[in-house]
This record gives sequence, structure tokens and C-alpha cells, in this order.
Amino acid sequence: MENQIVFAAKAAASVSKVLYTAKVHITGGREGAAKSSDGRLDINLSSPGTSGQGTNPEQLFAAGWSACFLGAMQINASALKIKLPAETSVDAEVDLAAGDEGYALQARLQVNLPGLSQDDAAQVVQAAHQTCPYSKATKGNINVQIVVAV
Repeated sequence: MENQIVFAAKAAASVSKVLYTAKVHITGGREGAAKSSDGRLDINLSSPGTSGQGTNPEQLFAAGWSACFLGAMQINASALKIKLPAETSVDAEVDLAAGDEGYALQARLQVNLPGLSQDDAAQVVQAAHQTCPYSKATKGNINVQIVVAV
């Protein structure tokens, strides 16, 4: 294709089957809009800390990671024959930070497993952190803290 520049990076793990592809078109950067190809996502964007009327990439990342992490906990708990409490939840905080090498992200996940034993909670969370695609993507790239409340 003419007039295209392609940048690509290979992952350490190979992919044998694509399960889903999210397609999102962004205009205007942090002060713009995001719309998915299927129309299910159609939002305004605004920079963190401004009076803008939209969300920001850090909130979207926090929502995506915490939803994925909770899903990974459900799958792993089932495999481990551990019943997750109905009140299971994940609260995510994603920081946009600045350092010597420019901008960076860091994150904290608060995993809430009320009534589960500490051993069962640790097993489920450790397994989820090994299998969640967001956890895999951030491993070794950003500071991550996971706190588990039982």
C-alpha cells in the first residue's frame, strides 16, 4: 500500500486464534471523541483534571483492566473449585505520571473478596494476575500493586 508507514512489534507469546477485535476511531486526542465500529462505544474525551465533559484514557484503561481481571478471577476460581462471593469486586486506580523518561502509567487494583479465606483469595488473585491479558500486557512495564481484602 502506498503512502503508509507500518510499525509493528512482536509479542513474546504467539497468538494462534483471534477471539475478538475491538475497532475504535479516535479524533482530537485527549480533547476529542472515541467511537467503536459497532457503535456500542460513542464517547467524548477530556484530559484528566479539566472541566471537559468526557472520560479519559486512564479511566477507560482502569475499567477495562478491572473488568478483565474480575473475569479472570471467575475463570480461575471455577478451575480451582473456589466459589467467589456474590459481592466480589475490583476497584482500579490508574495514575498518569511523569518521570525522568517522560509520561508513564502506574496502577493499583483493590480486589474485594469478602468472606473468602486468605489462602483461597491469594490463589484466585495470583492465578488471575497470571492469566488476565491486561496484567500480562503491563507485566514489567508499569508499577502495579494489587491489594486483596477478604
